[in-house]
Amino acid sequence: MIVRTTADITGTDRDVAQERWRSKRIVLGGDRVGFSFHETTIEAGTTHEFHYQNHVEAVWLVEGEGTLYDLTNDKTYDLAPGTMYLLNGHERHRVETRTRMRMLCVFNPPVTGQEVHDENGVYPLVAVPDL
Repeated sequence: MIVRTTADITGTDRDVAQERWRSKRIVLGGDRVGFSFHETTIEAGTTHEFHYQNHVEAVWLVEGEGTLYDLTNDKTYDLAPGTMYLLNGHERHRVETRTRMRMLCVFNPPVTGQEVHDENGVYPLVAVPDL
């Protein structure tokens, strides 16, 4: 059994932040459970483009409002608390925030926590090291 709090993660290598966003990586590939689980916060009035070519991501918005642009299928969705979106087709997408947004995200395959978005918003597929 694994039990962690966000307080346990804050300030560690599982707490990754840049100027406009922060990701607390609660469960990572090294935990060996087949997925990773993150709490991600994106600041108000910002735009972020992503394309997870190597991962399926499910996102549940728990706070805030914004717009999701499915750039692969040319569709637009309003985002508000209680909205879930699943990138099961590896869709290129853009998130524009109206207010600060807090999301709970699941990745499969799991990320290791060492990935960095490349110039296209893609996380590389990084193998989980053997124990």
